[in-house]
Amino acid sequence: MGCRRNGRRQRLITDEMIRRLLWLWVGCSGIALAQTHKVAKPEDVLRAVGVYEWTGDMAKPTASRLIPVTVFIDGQLQDAGVYLARPVPLALLNGNYYDLQSAGVVKGGLELSYAKHLQMTETATGATAFDDGWFGYGSFKALAVPKKAAALKPSTEISEVKGSKGTNGAGGTSGTPAKDDGRPHFGNKPAGDDAKDAKKDDASDSGSAAGNGSKTTDDADRPTMRRRSGSGGNDSGKSASAGADTSIPADDPERPHLSKKTGSDTSASADTSADGGPGSSGKSDGGAAPTSTPTTASGGSADDPDRPTLKRRTVEEMKKDRKREESASVTGVGSLNDDPNRPTIRRGKPTSAMTEEDLPKLLGVPVDLKQMVAVSDPATRPVHDFTRPWEDDAERAAVLSKMQVLARTKLAGYGVPAATTVVAPAVQAPATPAARRAAAAAAKKKASAPGVPLVEEELKGYLLSYGGSPTYVYTAHTAGTGATLEYVTVVAQADAFNELKVAMESVTDEAHLERTPRMRLVDAVDAEASNRASLLFELRGERSRQFGLYSVIGARAEQKFLSGSTQ
Repeated sequence: MGCRRNGRRQRLITDEMIRRLLWLWVGCSGIALAQTHKVAKPEDVLRAVGVYEWTGDMAKPTASRLIPVTVFIDGQLQDAGVYLARPVPLALLNGNYYDLQSAGVVKGGLELSYAKHLQMTETATGATAFDDGWFGYGSFKALAVPKKAAALKPSTEISEVKGSKGTNGAGGTSGTPAKDDGRPHFGNKPAGDDAKDAKKDDASDSGSAAGNGSKTTDDADRPTMRRRSGSGGNDSGKSASAGADTSIPADDPERPHLSKKTGSDTSASADTSADGGPGSSGKSDGGAAPTSTPTTASGGSADDPDRPTLKRRTVEEMKKDRKREESASVTGVGSLNDDPNRPTIRRGKPTSAMTEEDLPKLLGVPVDLKQMVAVSDPATRPVHDFTRPWEDDAERAAVLSKMQVLARTKLAGYGVPAATTVVAPAVQAPATPAARRAAAAAAKKKASAPGVPLVEEELKGYLLSYGGSPTYVYTAHTAGTGATLEYVTVVAQADAFNELKVAMESVTDEAHLERTPRMRLVDAVDAEASNRASLLFELRGERSRQFGLYSVIGARAEQKFLSGSTQ
């Protein structure tokens, strides 16, 4: 027993030493035992975002311009108004093409023709107060109209499946259709068919030797050699009979053959030779002169009407031929629009040749100004619509009512200038909890009362990412002028219980725009080509404005980018 235990212990020690040596060898040799995967190289994204502004019709604007906002390059957002301005910023180079988008959906295009750096000038009306910085100008490009597919028409014929005729047991054909599934089959030929095939071969051989001119039934196109009747090998130059040659097969009327000419053919050949036509050999008889190919009335071959001939023509025939050659014939060659390299002629100058005087410039901030997001990307990417569609009108009305309550609450809490503040006497707070709850309910009811009129209300819903929560943006302002004209913007996001949580709000008035600019929503835009959109706002002050990008995640807004001030 002791020897066995010692032997077992010796084996265990040996196994443990081998295992440790193996791990030590693996570690020193650098062999990785863990599973690895290939890491793809990150995509190089170059993407520019701007704001397209115009007045009038979008297809034919009265005046338009492009304001550069951001350039996403090397994984960072840069100010497009000053990035690589050598001397023109990268985002405003001539020939740059921008897609005009509405929440990610392309509505048109803009091809830049020139850029200009403007400086603010003092005017009596203040029309050029906002014209400071780089602006791009170009022509609007409408989307190509998709071709309408031809409408499908019902067929007037009833479809029918026809099968091949079957064979009966004797080898013949029966009138009933056989079962034909389109698949090859192997089968044995009946004994009677072999005997019939042998008889057919014997009959074909005997018929060929006798020169009866019959064809085999198995192969109708099989060539045969037959001896012509009546020839007898006689080629001494004697005239043959004028009768029809019955040895010519009736199934091949165009088969070439040699025959001796009759007396009438000899006289015709002599006339042709006398005129100097083809075939004249100086012999009066037709024994050795071959016949020419049958010709038509105009002198050409019956098989080839365009074959050139040396026939002498009359004056009338020459006039007819000349008139036929001078007449032009037009054949259909398809549509000329199918050629992609076909040059086109358009009215006006091309975009690349336009100058500052060719396109009407937009100055200041007119009342009827319209804005749209413009995106330039050299890569073609799939369309991502960030719009959150409404289920019905009732849902939109419910969300609008909630957003109005939030907006009125922010307006009620907006501060009043210190000069007009009325100091009220101190009021002792209610002592009981019931009285405190009643006072809070009264304040909430006062804030949500419909007594504050809201003008130019606008509500938009977005899905800023795949599977994200709905995001709502509400903008409006009150009636009045000066300090009584107040602007409100509320951004809210729905939670799991469909309750709206305020992510960002802004309240200001007309008299304090330089201190707190007004937030005007432009649209949602994917500035990084990541399928996650941000909200693009215009921060408009009294004499200057900026553009900012805000991401909203979990009912919290974060400013991602803020452009330089345009004064």
